[in-house]
Amino acid sequence: MFKIGEIKAKDLDAKKFIAGKIDEIRGTVGQGLAINALSGGVDSSVVTMLGHKALGERLKTYFIDNGLMRKDEPKRVAALFCKLGVKVKIVDAQKQFFAALKGVVDPEEKREAITQTFYKHVFGKLVKKSKAKYLLQGTILTDIDETVAGVKRQHNVFEQLGIDPKKAFGYKIIEPLVQLRKDGVRKIAASVGLPKSNYKRMPFPGPALSARVIGEATPERIRIVRQATAILEGELSGVRAFQYLAILHQDRVTGMRGGKRDFGLQIEIRCWDSVDARQASVTRLPYALLERLAKKITTQVSGVVSVTYNIAPKPPSTIEAV
Repeated sequence: MFKIGEIKAKDLDAKKFIAGKIDEIRGTVGQGLAINALSGGVDSSVVTMLGHKALGERLKTYFIDNGLMRKDEPKRVAALFCKLGVKVKIVDAQKQFFAALKGVVDPEEKREAITQTFYKHVFGKLVKKSKAKYLLQGTILTDIDETVAGVKRQHNVFEQLGIDPKKAFGYKIIEPLVQLRKDGVRKIAASVGLPKSNYKRMPFPGPALSARVIGEATPERIRIVRQATAILEGELSGVRAFQYLAILHQDRVTGMRGGKRDFGLQIEIRCWDSVDARQASVTRLPYALLERLAKKITTQVSGVVSVTYNIAPKPPSTIEAV
């Protein structure tokens, strides 16, 4: 069993941490190449900047467009990092991911399908092509805690489960952030040169919008939750919360349109106050805001007839639904 010494945000010397990790990455990779996948979230963004500072052009950074991201995410992220001096290549892998998710409804099977598609197939091919022997990855301590405890399998946790990435995928994984939780990562992000718009951005799950579709994550169902997410993020942009998200439920519910029955879809809204995601309380959103959200989602997202708001804290609930 791996024992990882946590560095709490209040005890974190950001400059010392960054210098140490740059040296550590250089020492591990040597004169070779490393590769990483950038999702635009704060964890992967910090790892990208650490790798860039350590290795320069010997770090190959890719954005894997799996078809499961938020609206316009690939182009937005690539443009941001271009301004920071980091070249990002966008790889279209939508067909591979949707093929892997076809017919899959169980949450853990869904996560495993994404994990295998990403690490073994899509990213595995990129690693072989680049001849890189190391993958830089933004795993944080909360990812490991939840996976080892059996709360939910995080797609980026391997060695702590007894899986050797070198044997399974052909490359070693470097995880500079495993001693930190989200508040610590944000502190490093501010010091490593990332803009506030990035490091203050709320967490986003590794399985992306597939984690916000209960049941099969088809292209159409992802489109629906992506549209609801765009509306939600627009309406709640001024709300000071740790995280907010839209979830598409599997069952259809009875609604009415034009005086007739409309057997449609249900979107659940969640909004959380938290520090490090281990515990979370429900944000007390104004009722008028919830009403406005419901109206926009039911009128602008085709097929949706019901919008609900989750009011159960974590625990017993969790921040993400799947």
